[in-house]
Amino acid sequence: MHLYDGHFGGMHLIWWIIWIILIAWIFFIPADIPYQKTKKESPLEILKKRFAKGEISKEEYEESVKILKSEN
Repeated sequence: MHLYDGHFGGMHLIWWIIWIILIAWIFFIPADIPYQKTKKESPLEILKKRFAKGEISKEEYEESVKILKSEN
C-alpha cells in the first residue's frame, strides 16, 4: 500500500549508486593486482640488471651476452 507514495523512493537511488560504484571499481582498479601474471623477463634483461647492480663484471657480462646471442 505504501510502496509508491515515496517511502521507498530512496532505495532505488541507493541501488543505482551501488551499481555505479561497482562498475567504476571494475574499470578503474589498479593494474598491479597481487597474484596477477607478470611479463616474464628475458635472460638478456636479467643479465643487464645483474650487470647494472654490479653483481657481475664487464667481462662476465660480455661473455654471457655472446653466449645468449649465439643460442638465438
